[in-house]
Amino acid sequence: MARGTCLHAGAWWLWALGLAAAASRTTNPLLLLLLIAVAGYVVAARRTEAPWARSYGAFLKFGLVVLGIRLVFAVFLGSPIPGTTVLFTLPEAPLPDWARGVRLGGRVTAEGVLFAAYDGLKMATLLVCVGSANALANPARLLKSLPGALYEAGVAVVVAMTFAPHLVSDVQRLRSARRLRGREDRGPRALLHIGLPVLEGALERSVALAAAMDTRGYGRSADVPRAVRRTTAVLTLGGLAGVCLGSYGLLSDDGGLLGLPVLLVGLAAAVAGLVLGGRRAARTRYRPDRWGPREWLVTASGVAVAALMFHADGLHPSTVPLAAPALPLLPAASVLIGLLPAFIAPAPPRDHPPEEPKK
Repeated sequence: MARGTCLHAGAWWLWALGLAAAASRTTNPLLLLLLIAVAGYVVAARRTEAPWARSYGAFLKFGLVVLGIRLVFAVFLGSPIPGTTVLFTLPEAPLPDWARGVRLGGRVTAEGVLFAAYDGLKMATLLVCVGSANALANPARLLKSLPGALYEAGVAVVVAMTFAPHLVSDVQRLRSARRLRGREDRGPRALLHIGLPVLEGALERSVALAAAMDTRGYGRSADVPRAVRRTTAVLTLGGLAGVCLGSYGLLSDDGGLLGLPVLLVGLAAAVAGLVLGGRRAARTRYRPDRWGPREWLVTASGVAVAALMFHADGLHPSTVPLAAPALPLLPAASVLIGLLPAFIAPAPPRDHPPEEPKK
């Protein structure tokens, strides 16, 4: 894709993190499904044909697996929510006194299963939001935009993020090859024949990546005074600790007053540490990506979804007693703001069919 027809990778991640922050504030299944639908629509409208763009389906399936595991745990290990509506009763295994509070089997209530379903759907929604950012953002361009102090850590994160897309691409390619040869592409036997070439390709790719990183001088740092290194470490670690404490204060019900000042001080200290730490990174940037009005609008849409969800009502439907969840209008309208990137972000290039020759 040309540079002028793609959005900054950081804007996609900030938009997706805004949706994830909104999902972390609610257990309402209607709002969570609406968030998944918004993320899926934007991905379908603005993803490219790149290998990493195909990973959204894998994250969606992984979210369904997490939801299923959460329900299985609630059925066999119990739920912290007391309930009176018994669905069925499993044989209960006796446990020693030191495992008090944990059970294996026993009564399975509708309230406990419903609470587990809400909680599992929230975790699945968080995975879908991360998958949407992974499918829309170019990891190589995201790495170019990182500050110099985070370059080495950013390389590790980008390599980890690109592992899943390449893995999905290799599996799809090998399954297609087996189908063309008239062989089975499903089942344990096919999984064994597909898994070994995928593992071999991953090892070869890792060796090639290590050689390329060594050739480009990865890990080389400039000489800076010891005082600057210590100051950088103190500012960065202290700033990140302040960001964590401030975020926790904002997310909790009691620490809202102190959460914002601590968050701002932590951000300032972290930025100062990153600026000082950038002196050690001996790297240059070639044609850095620009941050324009479209990037601001995409980021603002994600931030608006998260901000409007923080003080909304109807975010936690009742499970004790059992009640059908209702769709609150204001939070639902705020979630729909997340659709803005589907209309303002640059459209990916489409392959046009060849024109018929003129007679």
